[in-house]
Amino acid sequence: MISKAKIKFIRSLDQKKTRKEEKVFVAEGPKVVGDLMEVMSPVSLFATEGWLSVHSQHGDLCQVVTEEELHKISFLQHPQQVLAIFPQFDDTTAFNPNTLSLALDGLQDPGNLGTIIRIADWFGIESIYCSKDTADLYNPKVVQATMGSMARVKVQYTDLPEFIGSLPDGYPLYGTLLDGKDLYQQALTPYGLIIMGNEGNGISPEIRRKVNHQLLIPNFPEGRKTADSLNVAIATAIICAEFRRRSS
Repeated sequence: MISKAKIKFIRSLDQKKTRKEEKVFVAEGPKVVGDLMEVMSPVSLFATEGWLSVHSQHGDLCQVVTEEELHKISFLQHPQQVLAIFPQFDDTTAFNPNTLSLALDGLQDPGNLGTIIRIADWFGIESIYCSKDTADLYNPKVVQATMGSMARVKVQYTDLPEFIGSLPDGYPLYGTLLDGKDLYQQALTPYGLIIMGNEGNGISPEIRRKVNHQLLIPNFPEGRKTADSLNVAIATAIICAEFRRRSS
């Protein structure tokens, strides 16, 4: 039986302040927990008999819980057999100028951040640099939206203008802007930094001034009335797909 104190602690990890103090985060479901367990061991593991019967090798780590108990600790509307508490990642990594990386400037929606991490994983982009006001990587909604991709993509929070300013002169800095040039008619390098902006305001003026390759995803057909903009995660997927198509 899981104690009331343990339930209260797990539920408190919904708060960024608590996650930061404890340096842990919650992951749920066989896919997300399984992918994370390939790269690190959980601090705590709670699972139903059904999950444990398939993953008996984790019996020593696991506390068996009932479906009712899992509901009490889960952040999901429909809990998925297993919940784990993991230590937070070491978010420091050396920048590799010879690869393609992403930078996120002020993204607020946890679902967008999680989806972009998943997109980066799909397209082999291993590093994402986030402004400090971007949504928290360890928010349960972000963790769930990554579907395990956070185990393979390094996400680092930094002073984004300072980071970009430290890059070599002329380094390719791609940004999506409404006054940018047609993505499909521009030369794209196999390396560089793709900068995606806030859902409502786009890339901040300070960072926009540093962009040396301004891109626009054109609507179709030209001149037709369409939606005002694309969701930032969808835009990221389109851009990453075009970069990878050119380098294949």
